Amino acid sequence: MNKHRNNTEEALSRITKSRQRTNILKKHEQFLIAFLVQRLPLFITSNMLTGIGLFGSFVTAGSFVLAEKHHRTWLLLGIIGLMINWFGDSLDGRLAYYRQTPRKWYGFSLDFIFDWFTNILIGAAYIYYVPSPWEMVGFVFVCLYGWAMMMALLRYKITNQYTIDSGPFGPTEVRILICLILVLETILPYTIIYSGTIICAALLVFNIKDFRLLLRMSDRRDKDEQHLEQVDEQHI
Repeated sequence: MNKHRNNTEEALSRITKSRQRTNILKKHEQFLIAFLVQRLPLFITSNMLTGIGLFGSFVTAGSFVLAEKHHRTWLLLGIIGLMINWFGDSLDGRLAYYRQTPRKWYGFSLDFIFDWFTNILIGAAYIYYVPSPWEMVGFVFVCLYGWAMMMALLRYKITNQYTIDSGPFGPTEVRILICLILVLETILPYTIIYSGTIICAALLVFNIKDFRLLLRMSDRRDKDEQHLEQVDEQHI
């Protein structure tokens, strides 16, 4: 028992490197990831996991297409797709850190671009599924989520600390929320339209809040750098 606990603690210390999390499910999610990375076969690589995550996105997008062409119960397939996406997207970089073979900038670039592609893919599938004129909700969501992704990059540039969460909400919480919406849509048609509108409104509020915080951090860094420049000039 002690050996297992020590292995889990070691795995946790490795997988939490380079990333700060603030989401509600942070503790439980990190323990689950630590449990999984210890048990993945050696032939599974980080790149393979990234591909698995992308495959999950295609499954989710496909569920919208099938639901529109046949019956809305096909949306339940999207839940499986989101689970696959979480598995690949959450474990790809963490596996590399656990095995102590990280490719920090390569992995960061690949993961970011694939996340953006996933955002567009699922947004487009949503637009395909909902009736006119509600397609605009999907377009707005893609724009707002893209805005959040840009701010995550800017925070990384300004603070040298990368976080993928917006306060208590992170990608995992978003996936769970989407799963609940998909279930409700199969029971109560058009739930996905109203809930999508509410999500867009909430995301707009979170983005504005994060943007104001980003500006304060930027201003603080500017002042710190100006102070250092003045100190250097005094020593010349």
